Amino acid sequence: MPVPARRLPSWVWVTGLTTGAIAAVAVLTVRAEQGPHPTASAARASASASASAAPDAKASASPKASASPAATDVPKASGTGRRVVYDLSDHRVWLVDADDTARRTFTVWPGTVAPAPGTYTISVRKDATTGSDGVDIEHIIYFSVVSGVNIAFSNAVDGSSPPPAASGTRTGGIRMAKADGAALWAFGDLGTKVRVVA
Repeated sequence: MPVPARRLPSWVWVTGLTTGAIAAVAVLTVRAEQGPHPTASAARASASASASAAPDAKASASPKASASPAATDVPKASGTGRRVVYDLSDHRVWLVDADDTARRTFTVWPGTVAPAPGTYTISVRKDATTGSDGVDIEHIIYFSVVSGVNIAFSNAVDGSSPPPAASGTRTGGIRMAKADGAALWAFGDLGTKVRVVA
């Protein structure tokens, strides 16, 4: 008399399929990291040129300028690989390629709420919206939240600098010149590392 074939329990199938899916995602992630990535070298207009070209009086304010030529060097404690580096004390951003070469650096206008030093990833990208100061902004790249305040890079659509924040206003927008915003938008894919240093 033939013995009926035993069927595997459903949890065995689910576990096997889940394990296979995780392995496939891991392989694809490794291949994506090794593949080509866009660089910021295509947009090399300087931040000072783009800021001075702004048409209105609000643009006369400029981001904090550093007198030291070494300020353009990527901070040593900023990690390795392809990343965006944001220096809180110097108000400066670097776009760094996978070979640790800085393709672009520029100064920014920080908000009143700052992220803690550490490593983050770009989690949301938004083409355009209106900032909490009522200014139309574009190239919004979110990477952190501090006490309910979203921390994001952006630039004003009209190229102006942000007005001083009203007393007690909590803003997490890190504004930059229009050309720098376009370069960061081209460089900063979802999942790109953002390294914040003090």
